Amino acid sequence: MLRKISSLFTLLVLLGSCKKEQQENSEDHIVAIENGLLKSIQVEGEAPATFNIEERMKVHNVPGASIAVIIDGKLQWAKGYGIANTNTNKKVDINTLFQAGSISKPVAALAALKLVDEGKLDLDEDVSTYLKSWKIPDSKFTETEKVTLRRLLTHTAGMTVHGFPGYTQKDSFPSINTVLNGKGNTAAILLDTIPGSLWRYSGGGYTIMEKIVEDVSGLSLEDYMSKNILPQMDMTNSTYSQPLEESMNSNVSAAYYGDGEIIEGLWHNYPEQAAAGLWTTPSDLAKYLIEIHNIYVNDSDGVLSKDMVTKMLTKDMNDWGLGPSLRWDNDSLIFGHGGKNAGFTNDMMAFAKSGNGVIVMTSADNGGRLIGEVLRSISKYYNWGTHNTREVAVIKIPQDELEKFAGKYQLDFQVPDIGDYNIDVTIRDGKIHVIDPNNNDENLFTPQEETKFIDLDKGDRIEVKTDDSGNISFLWNGQYNFNKINE
Repeated sequence: MLRKISSLFTLLVLLGSCKKEQQENSEDHIVAIENGLLKSIQVEGEAPATFNIEERMKVHNVPGASIAVIIDGKLQWAKGYGIANTNTNKKVDINTLFQAGSISKPVAALAALKLVDEGKLDLDEDVSTYLKSWKIPDSKFTETEKVTLRRLLTHTAGMTVHGFPGYTQKDSFPSINTVLNGKGNTAAILLDTIPGSLWRYSGGGYTIMEKIVEDVSGLSLEDYMSKNILPQMDMTNSTYSQPLEESMNSNVSAAYYGDGEIIEGLWHNYPEQAAAGLWTTPSDLAKYLIEIHNIYVNDSDGVLSKDMVTKMLTKDMNDWGLGPSLRWDNDSLIFGHGGKNAGFTNDMMAFAKSGNGVIVMTSADNGGRLIGEVLRSISKYYNWGTHNTREVAVIKIPQDELEKFAGKYQLDFQVPDIGDYNIDVTIRDGKIHVIDPNNNDENLFTPQEETKFIDLDKGDRIEVKTDDSGNISFLWNGQYNFNKINE
């Protein structure tokens, strides 16, 4: 008996030791990654500079961020950074809700695909047979081809309206039919080309998908997801509630403009639930990615059937599946989606077979640069090869030779609501310093050639030109021409 107790005690100690070691290893991962952020561009011949995540959040004016990492089909770690609400100084934690933006789409697509699994919808049937209170008008575009669910989900249906700006807390909140008819703050959702003839991203198409789910199931998308989809994946910290229910307001991130200022009313509301209405966390989105991975690699069903997930991850036009975007790293299929609402920027991706993946959510309009730096750190640490830096050669030009470029410049066309678009150029430490007062933005351009310069932080490029009369101008990213004003 004593021998059995002793053996049991030894086993418990070993299990506890293993658990502690796993936690310590996970902590090591986190520390290395959050101190290993990488810019998109590195100078040739120099050791890559790495940065701390909280330092870069300040640089990019990102008040809050949240990350979850999946390894081998399991949540490896999750962590929140910064402040969720600068009015209250509440910190971001792993349970803080963020607006998912367009990541709402692949998750919401599960509702329609489940109805296909149940035989209540068909991927290739004319969706007019399912729509009741709102219809896509017949036109010359539907004479030979029809709008189908498959085409709506893969952005090949020919529907208009790319995305939605949302509604402030002061705005009246429209119904989905109001949005479809263009009576809200966006244009009417219309068919303007032959279905199946081209790929064009359309939040409008996903709003029609939402209407189909509503008409066929008899439930709003929010209710259908909360009853039939989210619980099956244990996504208990997610909701399509719009506006957000007060009962879920206790741990929510506010939204922030690019300059770091909080959006009035804390965030916008989105009646377009399928296209932009999901509130969630990286840890909950990890459950979605893990669920799809598990169904894809195993012979068992889950929230969807094995056959349906295989169809979902099959390439259509422009490498798009039935909800998620698709890409390949050598032979490895990667599925995911980005997300952008007013004051929120996010990204998620996962390897379909290995089950490795990552979700990064931020509470800022310009969170994209931070996300890129985080993804490069994670990709490098785990040796994924998905997000790499790019090396560029630079040169040095004497300060006095650059001084001729200093001054005020004007864009060569008028900008609506602004008029003359002027920027200021100074020379700093052998680099061209551009100050844009219109957007409260700055760029620091390093010389690559005598007349070509690159912003090593943002990737923007300018090419300076001097005509025969000595007039100076520069071309920004090969697109916008600025002329120096001779004062």
